[in-house]
Amino acid sequence: MYELFRPSNGCHSAALAPPLPMLLTGVTGVAGYNAFRYFHARYPGQVIAIRQHDNWRLTAEGIEPCDAEDRDGLRRLFDLFGFRSVLNCAGNCALKSCELDPRMAWRINVEGVDNLLAAMRGHACRLVHLSVDLVFSGTRGGGHAEPDETDPVTQYGRTMVVGEQRVLAARPDACVLRISLPMGISLNGHAGAIDWIQSRFKQGKPATLYIDEVRTPTYTDCLNELFAAVLANDLAGLYHAGGPRRLSLFQIAQIVNRVGGYDPMNLIGCPRSEAGPIPPRAGDVSLDSNKLAQALGYEPFDPWPNDERFVPQGERWHFERTDDWHGSRELLAKVLYRNPGRASDC
Repeated sequence: MYELFRPSNGCHSAALAPPLPMLLTGVTGVAGYNAFRYFHARYPGQVIAIRQHDNWRLTAEGIEPCDAEDRDGLRRLFDLFGFRSVLNCAGNCALKSCELDPRMAWRINVEGVDNLLAAMRGHACRLVHLSVDLVFSGTRGGGHAEPDETDPVTQYGRTMVVGEQRVLAARPDACVLRISLPMGISLNGHAGAIDWIQSRFKQGKPATLYIDEVRTPTYTDCLNELFAAVLANDLAGLYHAGGPRRLSLFQIAQIVNRVGGYDPMNLIGCPRSEAGPIPPRAGDVSLDSNKLAQALGYEPFDPWPNDERFVPQGERWHFERTDDWHGSRELLAKVLYRNPGRASDC
């Protein structure tokens, strides 16, 4: 059985409570898993997450088995609990799996949205829907704003675009947030960016990351507080929700490698041009989130990582091991999985 709840040193947001009870989908993803832990701890008995029926190991208070494809099952849950808000974190983001099985990608990322929207009909319910930066190809220099035309290079990105469109057409009062890489722990220990990279280093295996795929990663601590704020207000439409620091996948791996104290020889960087044809890789899909900050009246994100000492300075930065600080798994857990910049506010 998965260990769903673990001790946390994160902050409690002072935001108003979202409409309760709440339904949360996509609990097995990094964003959904951390959001469920956050909201469940604050509103016990008022937050329900759904999991696929075949994920039998995920059993805990507040978890209900219900497949995203089960429209009738979703309706029964709405009738039973009377949800007044929904945080939709669902979607299959396995790039290769989506390329090899486009029908599966459509069923989960589009039909799953359709089923959720159908189940919500007749219910006064606040909806916040998560999308992703990979709706862009990354060939236009990054810093994407909301009006930029979407041009995804993967089946995953294409289905996420359609999911956005379905939500905005059916629920003009909903808020769609395009996130980038959520940085936090994952349910199974290898689903998140940090988890996957660190798992390679822990085993003494090489990790190859792209030097020209650029993202705007965000602490899940920041995302949780953003979700709380947006669920509680009436913000509607499409907003970018990426962090303020642009990093390539290779730079992210450099940070994990050095902060975690791992063997620098196990990190390999390569351009996307050397990648195989499946899945296609996006380029600079960094997000400009100024519209969101202006709408909220404050900057919701700290940079990841939030300490400048942990930001790579050159392609061999991860080889540098100084007396100023020594990398370790414990340090990584404190400054990469969690946002120490907000810990003092607790």
